[in-house]
Amino acid sequence: MRTLLALSLVIAAGAAGAQDKKDPPAKKEAPIVKPREGKNETVKLFDGKTLDGWEGYTDLWSVKDEVIVGKNTDPLKFSTYLLTKNKYTDFRLTFSTKLLPGSEMHSGVAFWGVVKPDVSKEPKKERSEYTYAGHLVMFPSGYGMYDLFGRNGLPVDGGPAKKVGKQHDWNEVEVLAQGNRVRVAINGAAVVDWRDPQPERIKEGPIGLQLHSLNQPQELHFKGLVIETFPKEDKLLTVK
Repeated sequence: MRTLLALSLVIAAGAAGAQDKKDPPAKKEAPIVKPREGKNETVKLFDGKTLDGWEGYTDLWSVKDEVIVGKNTDPLKFSTYLLTKNKYTDFRLTFSTKLLPGSEMHSGVAFWGVVKPDVSKEPKKERSEYTYAGHLVMFPSGYGMYDLFGRNGLPVDGGPAKKVGKQHDWNEVEVLAQGNRVRVAINGAAVVDWRDPQPERIKEGPIGLQLHSLNQPQELHFKGLVIETFPKEDKLLTVK
């Protein structure tokens, strides 16, 4: 009897262990943080002629033919950003962007974070003065979201965006950030709807256009760039 009882306990424990492997603990659902309240206004972040209202490395960012151009010819050790001088929490940002042929590296829009010049002991030498720690919506390669200097890749499926995105042509993008929720539309299709399960990470911060770290030349274009602060409508407006 003792032998049978011990055997039964071993079998039961094995079955429980197998069940644990098959069914990992359910992920904690993200809390719902309501949209913040503030002054609603629509502002052109880019006047089509200058980089007034922005800051970044002037040899990497320029304006040509009413387009913001991000371009490097020498290797970049750190991803660098063209940053708005103003800070934002809840917003709707619409813009057009294009990755020129010659590079397949993704770009993105960073927000809800801080400028982080301390990634190198010699920021000026390493060209890390305009790095960013925060959230990133990526395009047109490697669609999805990323937590810069934080959790790294976020659990956002980039597949829907890849289906509608254009690799080396203009993409129309809308980013709607409210509370702890981020929604994104690419070329009229809703492709991201995600809530941050750690809303304490969200900070009022500048919006940054990314020029990714890369050992080869790359060129990105941005235009439009209109922001609505504390949006009146709780939905993506460019979805067809």
